[in-house]
Amino acid sequence: MKTLENKVAIITGAGSGIGKSTALLFAEEGAKIVLTDINEEHGNSVFKEIEANGGVAIFIKADTSKAEDSEMTVKKTIEKFGQLDIAINNAGIGGPTETIGNYAIEDWDKVISINLSGVFYGMHYQLPEMEKTGKGSIINVASILGQVGFANSCAYVAAKHGVVGLTKNAALEYGKTGVRVNAVGPAFIETPMVKDSLSEEAYNSLAEMHPMGRLGQPNEVAELFLWLASDKASFSTGAYYPIDGGYLAR
Repeated sequence: MKTLENKVAIITGAGSGIGKSTALLFAEEGAKIVLTDINEEHGNSVFKEIEANGGVAIFIKADTSKAEDSEMTVKKTIEKFGQLDIAINNAGIGGPTETIGNYAIEDWDKVISINLSGVFYGMHYQLPEMEKTGKGSIINVASILGQVGFANSCAYVAAKHGVVGLTKNAALEYGKTGVRVNAVGPAFIETPMVKDSLSEEAYNSLAEMHPMGRLGQPNEVAELFLWLASDKASFSTGAYYPIDGGYLAR
């Protein structure tokens, strides 16, 4: 039997990077996948790839910064599959790099709305459905920057610290319901968002900040998600799991 056989998983930001790798792996392990992304072309591409590999999925165009989109996603999941077992709140953006005194208010609001409020909106609608069945696993994607600072990235750092705190609170509130809530903190991962925004020199410099001397790969993060989503992690809740090539050990 496959690890996620007969499970239903929502994965936000599933059109590329970590979200895409997770969706493909979870589908391979037997889960029915609800893909969401603001980019319709990318989302549909992943949907077609899952179907071509014999998996089951639907794609919903959704903006996680809008509470009504998170509500719609959960409603459509229940309508289509009748249950919700796993939610990966993954969608996020990096935002501009600037000092706090020069950071534009609109940029702050955008990063916080997607990276932090989006996780709250997701859980706000996901948790009651899981509570009904007395089981479920929610994985919130934080970052190594949910534990440490990073100059000129104030909104991102604040949002990811907030995700870790929000995760702990959800675990305390829902621990006795059978629903588990954990956070994962990837270091810098080789995704399109990272690769497309860096020069070769900047990329190499970033890689050297990790004791392993390289950036992580999306599939490496997806494997950790798989364990946390599975029954093998049955006593894990309220925890923060870095996957960082040693970054936080410095």
